[in-house]
Amino acid sequence: MSNRIKHILFNQITARDRLFSMVWMLLVLVYGLMKGAREIVKKKCLERNSVVEVLFFYTLLGFIMVLLLPGREEALTLDFGKLPYIFIKSFVIFLAWILSFMAIKTMPVSMYGVLDMSRVIFATTLAMTFLHERLSVGQMIGMPLVLLGLFLLRVIKGSKDSSEKVSAKTVIFALLSCALNAFSGFLDKVLMKDVTSSQLQIWYMFFLVVLYGLFLLIKRTKVNWKAVAKNYWIPLLAVMFIIADKCLFIANSYPESKITIMTLIKQSSCFVTIALGRIVYKEKNILKKSICASVVLAGIVIAIL
Repeated sequence: MSNRIKHILFNQITARDRLFSMVWMLLVLVYGLMKGAREIVKKKCLERNSVVEVLFFYTLLGFIMVLLLPGREEALTLDFGKLPYIFIKSFVIFLAWILSFMAIKTMPVSMYGVLDMSRVIFATTLAMTFLHERLSVGQMIGMPLVLLGLFLLRVIKGSKDSSEKVSAKTVIFALLSCALNAFSGFLDKVLMKDVTSSQLQIWYMFFLVVLYGLFLLIKRTKVNWKAVAKNYWIPLLAVMFIIADKCLFIANSYPESKITIMTLIKQSSCFVTIALGRIVYKEKNILKKSICASVVLAGIVIAIL
């Protein structure tokens, strides 16, 4: 084989690999942008119903929607030995969402969006420890920038507006939620080696509905059916959740996808949250939060180039 032919074949393979990399990165970007918008929708949901009501009914609607999508037949072909692991993921998300919804209910969404970036620390630690992922030069430069964005949130002086004051308990809830979500992301990568995106989404949504249903009963929550029926934010949240998770699960199915890079790209959510927090809720300190987010963006760009 001539050197010219080898060169052409090498370029074709390289171009194909780059295309595949772009596909899973774009899927994660879609997830990140929708995640940012979801934080606003969550807060809107909680203005009309309690945390438990929103969590149960939006996961129930999401599960029904998943059953109507193509690929639902695959759920029954799953190796049932994988169900305990999917249940663990579901339980982790069950706890994470309770904490995050409680935090979002009282915290400015733009602040939550920046705090959510702390999951970079947890996700990277898990990926490097258990999946033996290694950071490239770009990631080693980009990671500190992402963390710097979070640090700046604490050291840049903000306004004394009472709406920006958040209790330590609320911040702890947000950070615990981030840690649990990072662990869930790690489980996604492990599970997607042996299950399809449809199998994972259907079963984990099923377990979530059961868990939140039991939670609703145990707490003896009196459901405000009229408010639930009129709360159009709940079905919107369910649709956004299903689309975003589908993108994320497919991205995880790519062998070349890495948790370290995926976690960085997900932080694009903070830009949407900050912008919508200003537009919808007229939140303060947007310049401060935008500076933090810009540092994060620089870290993401450097890491994925």
